[in-house]
Amino acid sequence: MVKQERAVRTRQALVRAAAEEFDRYGYDGTSLAAISKVAGVSIGAVTFHFPTKVHLADAVQLEGRAVTLAALERLAAEQMTPLRMVIDLTLELTRLMEQEPTVRCAIRLSRERPGTEAWSDAWLPMVRGLLDRAYENGQLRTDALPADVTMLVEHLTSGAEAYLRRRMGSDPALESAVAQLKRVWRLALVGVSAETSGVPRQVNRPAREETME
Repeated sequence: MVKQERAVRTRQALVRAAAEEFDRYGYDGTSLAAISKVAGVSIGAVTFHFPTKVHLADAVQLEGRAVTLAALERLAAEQMTPLRMVIDLTLELTRLMEQEPTVRCAIRLSRERPGTEAWSDAWLPMVRGLLDRAYENGQLRTDALPADVTMLVEHLTSGAEAYLRRRMGSDPALESAVAQLKRVWRLALVGVSAETSGVPRQVNRPAREETME
């Protein structure tokens, strides 16, 4: 029993250390030797649990996905309108990126390892379902189609990650990514143009009108 508990702790320490190294240096820039040093275990202990770097990267991505899904499950249990839940969901995803190395690392690894499951696959279906409901309930403008708002959410989360990566290691007094995203959402919800003439004609036209030209 003691050996099993020690093995579990070692495995968890390796996943945490790998997440930090992969997140900082990327998949190609990280070695098992570097991970073993950060985790404080021998290279033999590393390969006992994870024979190759591929196995370890897979474990980190699975952990990042599991952390994300657990957070979404907690959020889904709360009572709120669909649009409000979409907004809170993006804020929660941003909080995870800010505070959970496995989540931040899972995002990077899914980009650097083609063919592996994208992190966004864990939450995009939920977002689209909520926005479909919001549209049906009249929470969205008739020209704010769920597919377009889903694309907006993707851009917002990508922007939050980019902001986080730019400020890594910088002054901790800088605005958090969550606080910044809240301000961006306020702009998105009220709009930025004071008059419709400020909106490009192509954006303002109904989709049916565009297809007729």
